[in-house]
Amino acid sequence: MRSGEAFQLRWKDFDFVTKAVRVNNPEKHGNSRIIKISDKLIAMLKALPQKSDKAFEGSVHCMRTNFGIQRKRAADELKNPRLLRISFHTFRHWKATMEYNKTKDILYVMKLLGHKSINSTLLYTQLINFEGDEYDVKVAETKEEITELLKVGFEWVGQDNNGLTYFRKRK
Repeated sequence: MRSGEAFQLRWKDFDFVTKAVRVNNPEKHGNSRIIKISDKLIAMLKALPQKSDKAFEGSVHCMRTNFGIQRKRAADELKNPRLLRISFHTFRHWKATMEYNKTKDILYVMKLLGHKSINSTLLYTQLINFEGDEYDVKVAETKEEITELLKVGFEWVGQDNNGLTYFRKRK
């Protein structure tokens, strides 16, 4: 979601049971949407103080300023000036690109981002050629092995005539 959308979130927008957050106040005339969240994010959110009905205190300006300070610190410590080019919006582009690469479903990505126009989504999904990437490859023979590989993020590639199922995951 956009940083302004995140900043507007209320505690009631989070559903820790279904592991989702509802974006009720989309920016730029976008669509409301429900976004799945991870167990790790849920744990981090539960650790925050709930002083008011707003999930995040302060202002969007303060949040962006703090992000800039932390980004500069990381760039200096890691001696990587490219980190200074990262913004909150960079993460939105990255998520859109990765989701499109994973699903090949531009309409799903459009819904995830809350766009009303497919043209907006096309600007976000950088059509990167991942063909040259290296993969870890695993072979499974049983349903249990298949289940374990899927749990740790391997994607199904195919099955041969001997009943072996092939999976891969980007390194």
